Amino acid sequence: MAAKIKPTPSIIPYKGRYKYKCIAIGVSAGGMHALCTIIPALPAQFPLPVIVIQHLSPHSDNYTTRHLDKISKIRVKEVDEKEKILPGIVYMGPPNYHVLVEEDETFSLSVEERINWARPSIDVLFESAADVYGPALIGVILTGSNNDGSRGLKKIKEEGGLTLVQDPHTAEVDGMPLAAIETTKVDHILKLEEIAPLLVKLANQKVKVNTDTDADTNTAGTGNFA
Repeated sequence: MAAKIKPTPSIIPYKGRYKYKCIAIGVSAGGMHALCTIIPALPAQFPLPVIVIQHLSPHSDNYTTRHLDKISKIRVKEVDEKEKILPGIVYMGPPNYHVLVEEDETFSLSVEERINWARPSIDVLFESAADVYGPALIGVILTGSNNDGSRGLKKIKEEGGLTLVQDPHTAEVDGMPLAAIETTKVDHILKLEEIAPLLVKLANQKVKVNTDTDADTNTAGTGNFA
């Protein structure tokens, strides 16, 4: 029996814009359980792209990607060079490549030296994504060893983005969450099972654009968050 192919996401356009444009997740040791808790909880019509960097052996196959795609409602795939970043897809960083987000919202892959003993490095993704998305980026640090991601999460915070960290007490390995909390005044520290519901809520926050024009007050284009 042939495997069921998930359709390309068809996101219903919103008249205005979403407050956030992208979610970046960093995870290492213990990551399989964490990702299998979060990603399958996202709906098929999830309105944002999700980019995941997981520390992997250079010779790893794409089992995690294939397994997550199989058990999730949302599409899960490995990052391709120069690929356009689209909503409603979870992108997994390939082993042995740094993943960067370019200004035109495409991916680039790099084999430059390891950072924080890792390639792919969470910091590389977070810092490049923060440069592109600024305050429209959500950064998430999950279970893992060493301090990879803490510098990048700080960059996200400095650019006005939102920062989430798994509660170290619920992480299989608490090194990365602790380092992130020590480095940055994070916005949310959450139990593992609390992360996906909050991401769904945040992803659907919208900016109401005021289309009224008033030459005297020059209020056109101002908006409020819903």
